[in-house]
Amino acid sequence: MESIRKGQELEVTVEKLAFGGKAIARVNGFVVFLERALPGQRVTIQIHKKKSRHAEGRVLEVLSQPSAYVTPFCSHFGFCGGCRWQDLPYEDQLHWKREHVIECLTHLGGIKGNVVEYAVPSPLTTFYRNKMEFTFSDRRWLLPEEVERKDIRFRRDFALGLHVPGTFDKVFNVEECFLESAQSVEILREVRRWCAKSPLAPYSIKRQSGFWRFLVVREGKRTGQTLVHLITSGRDAFEDEVNALAEHILDRFPGITTFVHSLSLKKAQVATGDVTRVVTGPGFIEEILGRARFRISAHSFFQTNPYGAEKLYEAIADFGELTGRETVWDLYCGTGSIALFIAPLVRRVVGFEMVEEAVADAHANCTLNGIENCTFHAGDIKDLMRKAGDPSYCVYGRTPDLIIADPPRAGMHPHVVQAIMEIGPKSVIAVSCNPSTLTRDLALLLEKYEVERILPFDMFPHTPHIECVVKLNRVR
Repeated sequence: MESIRKGQELEVTVEKLAFGGKAIARVNGFVVFLERALPGQRVTIQIHKKKSRHAEGRVLEVLSQPSAYVTPFCSHFGFCGGCRWQDLPYEDQLHWKREHVIECLTHLGGIKGNVVEYAVPSPLTTFYRNKMEFTFSDRRWLLPEEVERKDIRFRRDFALGLHVPGTFDKVFNVEECFLESAQSVEILREVRRWCAKSPLAPYSIKRQSGFWRFLVVREGKRTGQTLVHLITSGRDAFEDEVNALAEHILDRFPGITTFVHSLSLKKAQVATGDVTRVVTGPGFIEEILGRARFRISAHSFFQTNPYGAEKLYEAIADFGELTGRETVWDLYCGTGSIALFIAPLVRRVVGFEMVEEAVADAHANCTLNGIENCTFHAGDIKDLMRKAGDPSYCVYGRTPDLIIADPPRAGMHPHVVQAIMEIGPKSVIAVSCNPSTLTRDLALLLEKYEVERILPFDMFPHTPHIECVVKLNRVR
């Protein structure tokens, strides 16, 4: 529309939430995407981007709230990107997440939306995470009340907390958080106080210098174990300084069971290390899912919401209609959490994973649980599958009755999808944390399979993210 221009202020009513979490309003039928708005709100907006088929705007003022509005429970809401939907009732969150799955399947994949069941809620909507990553920065983002004060007397060159959305280098000091646990926030605050007094500087993204980089807190929700992982710059180890911090933190928080220090040689802001040492404790924590116990080291991937993961794995077992006679292939198996969960219910599980360290963890978890009917193999998944499908190569056992695939957000490689169809198991269960890439993968599988069930799972309450489990049967 020619009448809409950049910088223009308009009064609109928000209609719905789009996939990804943005809200949608319309001006004479022209779509305007908005950040941080809710269906039913009447708002004043300013257009900051205009394209041929839509515009983007920011909310300047909320004129009226919908009847379903709820008051956010965290003081950081509004500038923290962690829980964007705190002001949306949880029942409405589940509704919109299901709608987004339907939208992706019908618009992108041509799959009927009526097979999408109601979203399964997370057993907990707060304090459900078992891992949080916090960033050190030399550029602290000021809280709104700090901006208003004229006599600001505090350090602007030190922060430990979370990134502010839309900024790559500014971090605000987290003072409370309802995602992991109250103790994890206390650990964060004590590490911040101690490191701020240290002569060593926080890492600067712009200058690519400084020592302190990341703090990761991992918890075993069912075991009560806590792992603190400190990641620093790799130029100098400063082990005495790190050891002093570890001693101080362990003295303040006796519940910490292990402290790990890693040196990062990367320029990229990724909370992983290239050289790791265990300062104290075993170097890992343990978690329990179902009847299985898992070791989780500093760099291991593990489901972030263990309460929701248990429900998800129960659904996978239910979708598989397992009788105890099946051979199951677990693609993108990671540390073997799905494989170990279903192992007592099947004849054999064969796991395929690209990351060798994850496969080593999977074998260790089998030993820990006394499970003998699982094997895991590292390498390019499509090549492993083709080798496994060759009857003359018997190390994998028989052709699978069921294939379970739980790929990363990017989805399955097209060659992996093709290998699934060539092998042709009776059933496929696809697990996905990204409805758009799931739709792409399903569109390929529909050449030989038909969708029986689609069940969304909410693993991340108060966010737009949604997980899905899909059951496909081979067309006879």
